Amino acid sequence: MSSVQETVLEINLNHLTHNFEYLKSKVDPKVKMLAVVKASGYGSDAVIIAKHLEKLKVDYLAVAYAAEGITLRKAGIKTPVLVLHPQPVNFSKIIEYHLTPSIYSIRTLHEFISSVTLAKQQQYPVHLKMNSGLNRIGFGKNNLETLIKTIKATPAIKVEALLSHLAASEDNLEKEFTFDQIKVFKELANQIINSIGYTPILHQSNTSGILNYPEAHFDMVRSGIGLYGYGNDAKFDQHLKPIASLKSVISQIHELQKGESVGYNRAFIAKEFTRKATIPIGHADGISRQYGNKNGFVIINNKKAYIVGNVCMDMIMVDITTIDCQEGDEVIFFDPKHSAAQVAEYSGTISYELLTAISPRVKRLVIEDN
Repeated sequence: MSSVQETVLEINLNHLTHNFEYLKSKVDPKVKMLAVVKASGYGSDAVIIAKHLEKLKVDYLAVAYAAEGITLRKAGIKTPVLVLHPQPVNFSKIIEYHLTPSIYSIRTLHEFISSVTLAKQQQYPVHLKMNSGLNRIGFGKNNLETLIKTIKATPAIKVEALLSHLAASEDNLEKEFTFDQIKVFKELANQIINSIGYTPILHQSNTSGILNYPEAHFDMVRSGIGLYGYGNDAKFDQHLKPIASLKSVISQIHELQKGESVGYNRAFIAKEFTRKATIPIGHADGISRQYGNKNGFVIINNKKAYIVGNVCMDMIMVDITTIDCQEGDEVIFFDPKHSAAQVAEYSGTISYELLTAISPRVKRLVIEDN
């Protein structure tokens, strides 16, 4: 029988420590580290992750939206928190909870200056997002003059940092494009620095940028998914260890005769004698319907068991005809040996989508050496 008695997401903080220290070893000791903990720490638990990273003396944390940063503050996190895509409606809350906004447009710049002025503060730290080629959000050459003029005209804010984002730093076929992004960022940053008369922190590197482009390390580097050991960065560098394992247990086993069906809409009909196992996890837990009908699989006793029929809200069924197993045995969705990237790729998606879909009702179990 398995030690796992229910569906759990194991969070291995020892692996997180390893990944953090490994990535830090790839940059100069003077280069700061920003850890991205958005989307519930990429599907794990943002508060657990942030508290551990704070113990490791991380320099900065980052989230996508203000609500995520407020959650960290309410949990007692004191480390600076960057909000990567703040919305103007939340600017007053960002100020109240001492979060740092990434300002990305003339509109958001003016609105944040108004909010800071209303709050009767001055020199409030902001990071300015520069568009060096990803073309999502950020200032470019076309509005640089207006940006500089606005910054110099107000005492409300101070530019703590300039940042940009690499689009394809994990792809060896896109080196020319990536070097061009680094060049564009330098040019934009130099124009701002020469105009405002002081030098903010510069940061552009993501995890694969840390590993592949020392030219882009600047003053601070960022790592999100790399700290968790998932995705393209983990495939590129095997030193990174996945921090999370999604496990469950076989609840019941049924034997089906030819012609019998499984689940809603009779989506699976046995063509021959079949053994199937029911597992207590479903699309309400983050296993979407796309994994059904043999588009996804789990691991039982080191063998693949394909999901049959439609994924239910609270359960999935898998084919165990050729697997020696019993009720109560452990079921692995992903772990350090069976990567989330492999599971997601088989189903036509990416590990980020699989991981961030894991719902709060899945129990989080922390693993850490004492």
